[in-house]
Amino acid sequence: MHGEYRRTTLTGNGPNTRTSREGQIMVDYSPALMTDMYEYTMLDAALKDGTANRPCVFEIFTRHLPEGRRYGVLAGTGRILDALEHFHLDDEDLAFLADRKIVSKETLAWLKDFHFTGSIKGYREGEMFFPNSPVLQVEGTFGECTLLETLLLSILNYDSAVASAASRMVSAAKDRPCMDMGGRRTNEWAAVAAARAAVVGGFQGTANLLAAQLYGLKAIGTAAHCFTLVHDSEREAFESQINALGKGTTLLVDTYNIEEAVKTAVEVAGPDLGGVRIDSGDLAAMAQRVRNELDALGATSTTITVTNDLDEYALAALQTAPVDSYGVGTMLVTGSGAPTCAMVYKLTERENANGVMEPVAKKSKDKATVPGRKLAYRSYEYNLADCEHVISGSESKLADFHAPDDWKDLLVQYVDHGEINHEYQGHDAIVNAHNYRAKALAELPITAQSLMKGDPAIPTETTVL
Repeated sequence: MHGEYRRTTLTGNGPNTRTSREGQIMVDYSPALMTDMYEYTMLDAALKDGTANRPCVFEIFTRHLPEGRRYGVLAGTGRILDALEHFHLDDEDLAFLADRKIVSKETLAWLKDFHFTGSIKGYREGEMFFPNSPVLQVEGTFGECTLLETLLLSILNYDSAVASAASRMVSAAKDRPCMDMGGRRTNEWAAVAAARAAVVGGFQGTANLLAAQLYGLKAIGTAAHCFTLVHDSEREAFESQINALGKGTTLLVDTYNIEEAVKTAVEVAGPDLGGVRIDSGDLAAMAQRVRNELDALGATSTTITVTNDLDEYALAALQTAPVDSYGVGTMLVTGSGAPTCAMVYKLTERENANGVMEPVAKKSKDKATVPGRKLAYRSYEYNLADCEHVISGSESKLADFHAPDDWKDLLVQYVDHGEINHEYQGHDAIVNAHNYRAKALAELPITAQSLMKGDPAIPTETTVL
């Protein structure tokens, strides 16, 4: 199984049962209902007036990056593909729509056997994006494309926000690994999505076991302060943890007095103690004192992990401290102050009444869009990216466009007429995205990794053919 869409329920007659009892806690759900109601009411009206079957092209992009950010990291496309595999309505879902009178009987019949049959292309997971980058393009009938809007945006906006924050944190941490510990700081399902997105953004593992199970991620974690407090002494707590997990475990040393805890930890485990974790105080100063103490006690290979409300700025401030790894929570799962990428889903081309595909665009003040389907490339000079090129036009005009040989094509095919490319799902896809992010970031000007506010690392030029 690629994602978290399960046909099971927490109550009922068995793992595959469903019930419509009000107030039941469900983990059985369809991503086809993870949407806004107006998508179904638009579908209903469009089926009645005949426009639901018009071929269309929708595009996802952001008009701007979070203030001062130099780039974004795309994440979530693998989760979109997981969701598309389950994007259909069963009898109970249809009954819900009927009972609420959300759509007509004719639309219910249309939805009964619905599966997405269109095509999707976009940027790779782990790719850098900028204002107006066409990170995802969805092609199909108006009816099927409009149903996807909220689901696609909710996944890409959140996952890309987390991956973008993670990437900035990884840059600030230099070569020291960062781990996701944010599960207790967000919604339970958002925690799973954040763990996956964090790894796309450069993190090495997660404390969230469900994310580790679903996506094959490295799981990390040992003990909290309560484990020390439940024992009659810190020594007994350390002895218990080492007896259970071995000398290679990491002991939390700031429940009482850090200096005494480190001394006790080495006495209990010996110089082969795996690691210690510091979760409070002046982390740089404490890490230095703990490193010196460990070395003096002969535990020269014992590692130091620090946690406690870290963000990219705190990580940058710790670059000279003798820290070996970081655990990041709240600021990771909230996008480090930018919990969304402000991505939008806009219709850019549709078939007109004469059966001809026609570019369309909004002209609203400050919300105008560029008409037509898109190609996207990145150009380079001296092996560094210098510009994002977005080429817009009709299908025939784009077919005749020939990019320079040294431009990189940024678009890949995710879905082809309903057929999902499974290369972009599962554990291997996450690893590939993780590695691709590092490569793509290294191709940007070094100013991209600055934590100071500034303009996007490279400009975006849009050409309408």
